[in-house]
Amino acid sequence: MQRFEGTSHYVVTDDLKVAVNAAVLLRRPLLVKGEPGTGKTVLAHEIAKAVGAPLIEWNVKSTTKAQQGLYEYDAVARLRDGQLGDERVHDIRNYIRRGKLWEAFTSPQLPVLLIDEIDKADIEFPNDLLQELDRMSFDVYETQERIVAEERPIVVITSNNEKELPDAFLRRCFFHYIKFPDRDTMQAIIDVHFPGIQKVLVSKALEIFYEVREVPGLKKKPSTSELLDWLKLLLAEDMPLDVLQNRDPTKAIPPLHGALLKNEQDIMLFERLAFMARRGG
Repeated sequence: MQRFEGTSHYVVTDDLKVAVNAAVLLRRPLLVKGEPGTGKTVLAHEIAKAVGAPLIEWNVKSTTKAQQGLYEYDAVARLRDGQLGDERVHDIRNYIRRGKLWEAFTSPQLPVLLIDEIDKADIEFPNDLLQELDRMSFDVYETQERIVAEERPIVVITSNNEKELPDAFLRRCFFHYIKFPDRDTMQAIIDVHFPGIQKVLVSKALEIFYEVREVPGLKKKPSTSELLDWLKLLLAEDMPLDVLQNRDPTKAIPPLHGALLKNEQDIMLFERLAFMARRGG
């Protein structure tokens, strides 16, 4: 299989390339951690595009159980159909819903399986998947059949670090932490999304963006996607460059700050900083 080198729409650092290609070579799940907005989910989409593979997405929620990734047996529907005299009731297969792992194991083309935000689920969720991800097979007890993957799919697992994952699970993964992009990497990301954008505008916007991220006590630091939204708004509103360049320090909050600051505590923090700057002035 060809090596992953990133795509025209996704800027990838050298260490991330190494991690992706190592996981693909070993056929171990690639566990990607990092703060929200660092492109963990998009990575799976771009790997699928780069290698020409179908993408199967399993978006994990707090209520998700590992069994749902294999299959679910709808006994209630079967009971109801039995009461109505439906002929379907005689074949139990009509009431088994395939999960995302089943889809990935039986895909006619080698797929990329994304297990997104695994840390949202119960702490036992990763452990419950260990055997299936290890053996690449599982049993359907209701039909007495075994589902076996002909070829190990490329598995990408993302985590926002909301809770620790079990050691036994971590041992079976190739791990990579996506660091928040530095200014050069962020410049490259912006160039991909806004080709030909005014360099001075980007430079000043980046300066403000990283200043905001470094404010002590900030509850939620703005992410890459929020920076891109902010730039899009600055361009759409045709914001004069001098509004950014000559920003009044006693006003603290950047223009169109709703794209960057996402809760009232952070806005109040900036307002307090502005008040202190005015008093200091």
